[in-house]
Amino acid sequence: MSEFEPTTQNRIRRIPERGHYDKAVIYPIIDEALICHVGFVENGVPYVIPTIHARSGDKLFFHGAKASRMMKQIASGATICVTFTLLDGLVLARSTFHSSMNYRSAVIFGRGRPLTGEAEKMAALEILTEHLARGRWPDARPPNAKELNGTAVAELTIESASAKIRTGPPGDDEADYALPIWAGVLPIQQQYLPPIDDPKLNEGVTAPDYIVNYSR
Repeated sequence: MSEFEPTTQNRIRRIPERGHYDKAVIYPIIDEALICHVGFVENGVPYVIPTIHARSGDKLFFHGAKASRMMKQIASGATICVTFTLLDGLVLARSTFHSSMNYRSAVIFGRGRPLTGEAEKMAALEILTEHLARGRWPDARPPNAKELNGTAVAELTIESASAKIRTGPPGDDEADYALPIWAGVLPIQQQYLPPIDDPKLNEGVTAPDYIVNYSR
């Protein structure tokens, strides 16, 4: 299946022409984002938690402390909502009403399970590490038995999803185009600066290429 069926759960209602349901649009947004927000309900109370994620196929992976409320909810099999947002620009219209932002966003729904075996936990942690910096897993010390035992890892199957994207200039009312007010887009780009060495770094150890030339 290359796209998700629009349903009452994932359908884009406001400006539906900006909506997308195909994985070729949704999954790159998930992969580029460094932070997601996990939403769930516990004992009738809603929570939204920012956290790190990683994707492989139709699966999302998460890790955290064993006592984490979020990790327990993901592992419980309850329906979880996860959102991702990439901000591309401020859209400044001639009117405040039509001012907006250019963005790429995705919302997914799914149910998870805990990963308990050492092999599957290590595989998921490798995916999470590589999501942060491709090439880091084979370059760093892997978790030892104590660290692995103290870490909760969960896998969430993406069952439903949609993306919403806005691009381009502002869309003002026809009468407002004659106003002597600047309008346009202020682009936003995430920038990665030169790496800063740990003060305790051993002499002669330099930053690897995947850090020096980091990109997403």
